[in-house]
Amino acid sequence: MSEEDYKGIKLTEKQLELIESIGVFASERGLQPAPSRIYALLLVSDEIELTFDEIRFTLGYSKSATSNGLNQLLESRRIRYITKTGDRKRYFRSNVEMWKEALSDDFNYLDQYCELLEEVLKVRTKDTPSFNESIIDLKSFLEFAKDELSNLYNRWDQIRNNIDNDKV
Repeated sequence: MSEEDYKGIKLTEKQLELIESIGVFASERGLQPAPSRIYALLLVSDEIELTFDEIRFTLGYSKSATSNGLNQLLESRRIRYITKTGDRKRYFRSNVEMWKEALSDDFNYLDQYCELLEEVLKVRTKDTPSFNESIIDLKSFLEFAKDELSNLYNRWDQIRNNIDNDKV
């Protein structure tokens, strides 16, 4: 493919290294390699919205690897897409700007998980006290962690708002 036919985006050597580092980091935490690098590309690229073909050509992925990776990222809500009037293409972007909503979803998940653990405890046999105690400890820790994270977020938000108000 000639340079004129290349439909990817230009990246610096440092951006390419960072994409690889982020990709490895995300892969080590359970995300497949292709979606890991797609996500990294959307974080690192100077362009915050990339088309399917720009992603595919930049990373050198097949159509199916790109499609599967994008679908996994969309399903996990790590990315989203937009469309533009008069253009049939979808433009993919990181959902990093929505981190507050994601955090709220995580808090809701913890609440739901704790409720399920409570239901589990109601039906568990009393003949396994050590195992049951482990469930109680897990539930207790998750509730504690949620409260602490919520308090930490609220303190951060208050400090951040005070700093922003001081700038005005």
